Amino acid sequence: MNEQSPDFSRSTRRRFLTTAGLAAAGALLAPGSLRAAAHPRRLSFVHTHTSERLALAYADDLGHLPPALKRIDWLLRDFRTGAVHPIDPALLDLLHALSRKTGASEPYHVISGYRSPVTNAMLRRRGGGGVATHSLHMDGKAIDIRVPGVVLADLRDAAKSLRLGGVGYYPSSNFVHVDTGRVRYW
Repeated sequence: MNEQSPDFSRSTRRRFLTTAGLAAAGALLAPGSLRAAAHPRRLSFVHTHTSERLALAYADDLGHLPPALKRIDWLLRDFRTGAVHPIDPALLDLLHALSRKTGASEPYHVISGYRSPVTNAMLRRRGGGGVATHSLHMDGKAIDIRVPGVVLADLRDAAKSLRLGGVGYYPSSNFVHVDTGRVRYW
């Protein structure tokens, strides 16, 4: 009979189990495999000044998705100067929560996302009000929006109910401002 020593059998079994465990872990950690199992958070936009559209998953249970954030940064750039700035992921989470709260199925219509200091100063010089000296738009923490199929006052009220930041109501210009600053309303 060809028997193996007990040490050899334990060693072989341990090596087999270690290899199998590493293979299983590798399959779980393969690019995209964990994210495929996570619940995506999606947003969609139409930029009212450029007519550009974007619909994508920007985050999942594991966090925000950097390639998606870059695409959102580009869409929400200062359309007047072309300047791109990182958009606060908390602002995207606010928009996602707002979509869920309103039950909106249409994309957000973006009036203004990131605003460069040059554009902000120009808008202040023009007058008309509603442009702060250091607007949160300049930090990528504010967006002016409307949503087809959602009454503007209902959009405002839903945003206020979330208590995730500032909410401005501009019915004569047909948009609601939301930001990730302190909770305040105007």
